Amino acid sequence: MHHLARREFIVQGSAAVAALAVFNSQFAQAFPSRAGESVIPWLDQPQPNPVPAVIQNQLVWEDMDSWVTPNDKFFSIAHFDRPSIDVNAWKLEIDGLVKKHLSLSLADLKARPRHEVAFTVECSGNHGFPFFIGGIGNARWAGTPLAAILEEAGVNENGIEVVFWGTDIGDIALKDNNRDVKMHQNFARSMSLADAMSPNNILCYEMNGAALPPPNGSPVRLIAPGWYGIANVKWLKRIEIRNTRFMSQLMARDYVTIREEEHNGETVWAETSVGRALLKSAPARVTRSDAGYRISGAAWGAPIAKVEVKVDNGPWLEATIDHGEEAEFAWKVWYLDWKHPAKGEHTVTSRATDMAGQIQPAMDDPWITRKHTYWESNGQVTRRIGIV
Repeated sequence: MHHLARREFIVQGSAAVAALAVFNSQFAQAFPSRAGESVIPWLDQPQPNPVPAVIQNQLVWEDMDSWVTPNDKFFSIAHFDRPSIDVNAWKLEIDGLVKKHLSLSLADLKARPRHEVAFTVECSGNHGFPFFIGGIGNARWAGTPLAAILEEAGVNENGIEVVFWGTDIGDIALKDNNRDVKMHQNFARSMSLADAMSPNNILCYEMNGAALPPPNGSPVRLIAPGWYGIANVKWLKRIEIRNTRFMSQLMARDYVTIREEEHNGETVWAETSVGRALLKSAPARVTRSDAGYRISGAAWGAPIAKVEVKVDNGPWLEATIDHGEEAEFAWKVWYLDWKHPAKGEHTVTSRATDMAGQIQPAMDDPWITRKHTYWESNGQVTRRIGIV
């Protein structure tokens, strides 16, 4: 990512456009909207984005009116540059500890079995900064399964790690024993071979029925459902098999969560690389119609059992989960009709509970307070609203 962002933040044609418009209009019906309703803007709007070249197109929660996030409203983050790639000349290399080196064009990938998955992608830094609360979106991603390609390449017995290299590149400055070290390095993230072989992972070339847009990783990106956005490597150029764990800038020094833990009465400090997404929810908007006021939002990161909403210091009230459109790895849209709100300013908080009974932590929960980095910010989200 851009140096400032790493330190302070570490985020086809007329026929296809027409098809995408029809696609999005179909899924807009799944959102629990009401005829004639109007949106009341939140009072606590995010601060101006200080790194607009790095973080682009954040979700505006008040504008969320469909289960699927349209491509032109989907957030994107560039950790280094935003590469311009010749799709016709592009190749994906599969190498390292494999029995057969593969070099695949986009046409080669499209000739393979196609798989589609609905998946809500969230940046692990979302809600970690006052200016960054819209690093999330839900889309239908399509491509070909990764596992079959790794099987065709034939991973050697000593291969344990799969590294995904992006085309995006930048300079990383380090200090090593008082020596200045500068690396000109491509974006890279990895996962274990067992994780990479999940049947859910795809080499994605379509987003919501259209060609994958350049800001979101064209021509091909990794889609790893259930993982934070950082693991879903964009602008892929190479997949490498290694026999050791891979430690890169974006796995070992950035995108690392630091947390205090108790062990036999002693405080120990744990550092973990950001990986799988955590349980979370957030209020999206408050609307008003002749039928009254309604609070709606989304929950994601785990199989959702229920969502509750609290207004001010009142009781937790169970929201209704909309089942008009849903999928295993996609957010659940929920709503709560707000009966006779008093005039003035109010706070609205949501919390999700997953199928295992785990509850999204409050901001004063030790799970949150003993975390000393902004990554994996899954505490309860509170918004402020004014009723006139």
